[in-house]
Amino acid sequence: MHKISEPAILYFGTPVVLISTLNEDGSYNLAPISSVFWLGWRCIIGMATTSKTVQNLQRTGQCVLNLPSVNEVQAVNNLALKTGMHPVPEGKLSRGYYYEPDKFGIAGLTPVPSQKVAAPRAMECPVQMEAHVAEIHPIGEDNDQQRGRIVTMELKIVQVYLEESIIMNGDPNRVDPNKWRPLIMSFQQFYGLGEQVHDSSLASIPEYKYRSADIEIARNMKSIMEPADA
Repeated sequence: MHKISEPAILYFGTPVVLISTLNEDGSYNLAPISSVFWLGWRCIIGMATTSKTVQNLQRTGQCVLNLPSVNEVQAVNNLALKTGMHPVPEGKLSRGYYYEPDKFGIAGLTPVPSQKVAAPRAMECPVQMEAHVAEIHPIGEDNDQQRGRIVTMELKIVQVYLEESIIMNGDPNRVDPNKWRPLIMSFQQFYGLGEQVHDSSLASIPEYKYRSADIEIARNMKSIMEPADA
């Protein structure tokens, strides 16, 4: 039997993402989120406007989406209740957040250079995706209490890195779902994936049929290390 309910949050379960961005002084910020989904080589994220990550994205237009596996759960948990905002916004302060300037250090993760964005990648994460901001959209503008507090951001992926252990044998452009074990957040708790429950008819469609023009555009994009006239 179903009952009418009013959960305070509706986070039924999505992958955890660690977003790395560049601060004004050139230092690095790293923030965990779970409001995210992908369409092709586009990604939609949702965050509060009081986040340092949002401010960095608005200023630089660049980031790296680092996907931890279940093996990096402690690193993600180390980032909980930390913010790169100083002073700490009142809303976060009331929830127990405190200022932490060294996000990579507190997480125990290693920043490594990216090729097409200035923000670093998190070396230990099996999946790393460099991205540019395509669009920013406000959320909840029809409500006075929420107006200006939340945004969604459309990100365009420009480079993908996969740890060799999760790549499908014989195909460097495919992730083997039997090897990839993403960290999942469901109602503020960490979970992993269970065993496959059923074959999918959708899987009969070859993945290459979903390739979009964004991949070709990203492939031809210059590295930030290349001279402008290269």
